[in-house]
Amino acid sequence: MDFAFLLVTAAPLIYAALGEVIGQRSGVLNIGIEGMMLVGAFFGFLVAGKTGSWPLGFGIGAACGLLLAIISSVFTVKLAADQVVVGTAINFLALGVTGLGFRRAYGQSGQLLTSPELPRIWGIDPMLVVAFLLIPLVWWLIQRTKWGLALRGCGEYPAAVETSGFSVNRIRIQALLFGGMLAGLGGAYLSLAVAGSFAEGMTAGRGFLAIALVTFGRWRPIWVALAALALGYAQSLQYSLQGRPIFGVVIPAQIWLGLPYVVSLLVLIFVGSGTVTPQALGKPYRKEG
Repeated sequence: MDFAFLLVTAAPLIYAALGEVIGQRSGVLNIGIEGMMLVGAFFGFLVAGKTGSWPLGFGIGAACGLLLAIISSVFTVKLAADQVVVGTAINFLALGVTGLGFRRAYGQSGQLLTSPELPRIWGIDPMLVVAFLLIPLVWWLIQRTKWGLALRGCGEYPAAVETSGFSVNRIRIQALLFGGMLAGLGGAYLSLAVAGSFAEGMTAGRGFLAIALVTFGRWRPIWVALAALALGYAQSLQYSLQGRPIFGVVIPAQIWLGLPYVVSLLVLIFVGSGTVTPQALGKPYRKEG
């Protein structure tokens, strides 16, 4: 198996999962990360294809993820709405907008869609390097900065953070916006670097896998990234096994396509039950008094 292809396959999950780590450490469960990835994938591909500029495509992808994160933050943080309900609505909104935009932009002719290729050396492209540089950066941000200390406090004891002079809701909004940008970048990477094309609903649950990865990695960026690599290996393995007979039996492609999700479910069963989630995760915060 091509090692570079493994890294490329894992990169969208790394982007999204790192963004989700920051959000969850602040106490926000960003279910809408799937939708943020999807709008990043579509609009990043659309702009890159129309302009011939892949950097602009990634910039637009990040901006679209940020836009949905802003919408999400208004409801989940400002209005203290249920985070699961808001995230689900964000996902449906993204699915509808990208589906409509795709048909308006490309029609239903079945034409072959292509995007400008990223420059690569030994299969490694610039945005893949960025994804792996983000791992120590996010770790440092969470573990070694005053903002990161407040961020972790928001996910555990938000009232104590508020009394120490920080605004819990401001930090949660910042975390959600940063996570939205990373999710948008992950989506853009999926369409521009992994697939080189776009199809409706192409994220195919990767946002939910990113949420699972945060649990696998116990909310630690480095472990989350390693979990993303393991899941990326499962995804790349499915491509190499499709059509190959196993003990003389050709297994249907649909089973291989479900392999990463089966792996995720099994790991959640054996690992997830023993994890300690941030105490304030998913709980809206209202300032006392």
